[in-house]
Order: sequence, then structure tokens, then C-alpha cells
Amino acid sequence: MSTKTSTDTELESERPLRADARRNRERIIEAARELFAGERPNVQMDEVAHRAGVGVGTVYRHFSDKEALMGELVRQRFDLFNENLRQALADEHPGAFTALAAALRANLVSVAEDAATRFAFMSGGERVFAHAASEMEEFMLLANELIRRAHLAGELRDDFQASDIPMVMCGICATIDVSKPGWDWQRHLTLILHGMRA
Repeated sequence: MSTKTSTDTELESERPLRADARRNRERIIEAARELFAGERPNVQMDEVAHRAGVGVGTVYRHFSDKEALMGELVRQRFDLFNENLRQALADEHPGAFTALAAALRANLVSVAEDAATRFAFMSGGERVFAHAASEMEEFMLLANELIRRAHLAGELRDDFQASDIPMVMCGICATIDVSKPGWDWQRHLTLILHGMRA
């Protein structure tokens, strides 16, 4: 009979993955990126396993379901978003609004280059985003500081708040995949930034 306690299990889950397990996890995530990039909502875990070259049980050992796998893509993207925001806060040369605009642009460029994460953003529900809860919380803290500085500098319209940034980013994400004459997400962003200025 097993004598493991819940504490034992928690400690095991916090231990670093072995090298082979880490490689399998990375292969699974890369396979999911390739499959989700086709914006196929019906992708199954066994397809991910086949593309990754592992057994489906290995996939489930790392990710409990498809939402968890999509959530990992979202979590990784928010990690990158936060790094861009931290860089904007650390850069003392541009003005406050310029730093904010540069961070937004860098984040949206990264999304434009990642069809799989766009799919997760646009089709994932609350369960997907729950996997990135701490990263999203950090994002809002960093964004609040960038917004505060831009307000203090008198460069950002008074009614623009950090809570508006996810809406702006989602709106531009919806433009990225539209292939119509005149529909250019970078122009969309430029117009939004113009409207944000004080």
C-alpha cells in the first residue's frame, strides 16, 4: 500500500523535470504549436502525441487536457509580454509614452509571429487563461506602472487605464489574420496609439 502523502506529491511536482521528461515536454509543446497554428479547434491529444513522437500517456502526464496545453502556450506568451514590459520600464531614454508604445508594439509583433498562440487567445476560454493567472497578474502590475508614468508625463489621455490594454491587444489580434485590402494590423496599432495620446 502506498504511504505517499499529499505533501509528498506536491514536493514531487515542484522538482525539476528529468532531462528526458523535459525534452518530451518541449516536443509536446512544439507539436501543439504546429497543430494549433492551423486554427483547428478539433485537434486531439493523440494527434499531438503522434506529431511529438511520444505516447499519448506521456502527453497526459504533462498536460491534463487540451485546455492545459493551450494554457501553456498562453503562459509562455505572457512571460514574453512581461519581459518586454520590464525592458520598457528599465529603459530611461525614451519618453514615457514612447516606452509604452514600444512595449505594446513588441508584444503584438510576437503575437503576429505565433499563429498557435493567437488561436489559443482567440478561442480559449477561462480555463485556458487560468493557466497563466500569475503571469497575467504580473502583466497588469507592469502595465499599471507604464501607464502611471505616461500619465505623470502628461503624454497619455487621462481616461486610458491598464485595464484597456487587453482589449486593445485582443482587437488588434483579430486584425492580424484578416487578409483584405487596407486591413493591416500595424496600421490598426498606429491608429490606436494615436488615439491614446494626450
